Amino acid sequence: MRIVCPICGERDRREFYYKGAAVALGRPEVGAGPEVWDEYLHLRENPAGPVRELWYHEAGCSAWLVVTRDTVSHEVLAASLASDFKEAGA
Repeated sequence: MRIVCPICGERDRREFYYKGAAVALGRPEVGAGPEVWDEYLHLRENPAGPVRELWYHEAGCSAWLVVTRDTVSHEVLAASLASDFKEAGA
């Protein structure tokens, strides 16, 4: 699998560390109730198709990326800097 880093260009996935689903970008506020935190921490979907994931470019530029990947074909559909993604409010 190849990931196109916005800074370094196309790289092998072994240069990256997989963090998981990009739900960390929608973290609840500190004062959120236990039900909200329970849902955030424990309830996950397992979709077949495109998903957003967090990847860290460990052997490259040290950037955090939001990678859109198809879980059926493992095709990487898009990759962007996590900081840009968060600032856009998506």
